[in-house]
Amino acid sequence: MAEDLKSDGELSERKRRLGTAWVTTLFSAVALLFSAYSLWESRLKQPDLRVFVPSVIEYTAPYQNNNFEAIIVPITISNEGARTGTVLSLELEVSDPKTNLTKRFYAANFGRWTMERTRSGAYQAFAPIALAGYSSRTETVQFYTRGDEEQPPQIIRETQPYRFTITMRDVADDRRAPATLSFERELRQYDARAFTNGTLWLFPKDWHAARKVAAP
Repeated sequence: MAEDLKSDGELSERKRRLGTAWVTTLFSAVALLFSAYSLWESRLKQPDLRVFVPSVIEYTAPYQNNNFEAIIVPITISNEGARTGTVLSLELEVSDPKTNLTKRFYAANFGRWTMERTRSGAYQAFAPIALAGYSSRTETVQFYTRGDEEQPPQIIRETQPYRFTITMRDVADDRRAPATLSFERELRQYDARAFTNGTLWLFPKDWHAARKVAAP
């Protein structure tokens, strides 16, 4: 009888120790997984670039008998990854839905456009944008016509909606397609006198901002 009780006690003790060992192992595994996840999020996660455009953008065509047009777009780019991401270029295409014509633009300068500032050269030229992990940057980008060969001479002149497509190229483009963001904005009034020193505004129909997450 005593030997049976002793055997039962030893069996219970072995079960208790085994249960304790399993609990300890489980907690250790969870801690290891949490450490690995923290390392991934804080150090190893690839750049994850996202582009945001607000509701209102601006437009100007200040020179007569010239195909120069400028589209001024406030842009926010955020990096949701842990590693640094670098935007090499921003390109813009503007399409007229009535004629199906498209004109190409490139990111030329940072800053709000005015004729006075243009004459004085008061802009910062566009340069690649480096974003540290989990950071963001907001800039007003001036997109200029890509040379005299771009047609039509003036893509925006009627009061109607236009289609805009921004292409963001970064250092990861060799592993995936560049991110593109398409949105519509409407020119509600046209008065070339505004270009003397200012711009015309283009508005969205729904007043929503536009955003795009870079493709993985």
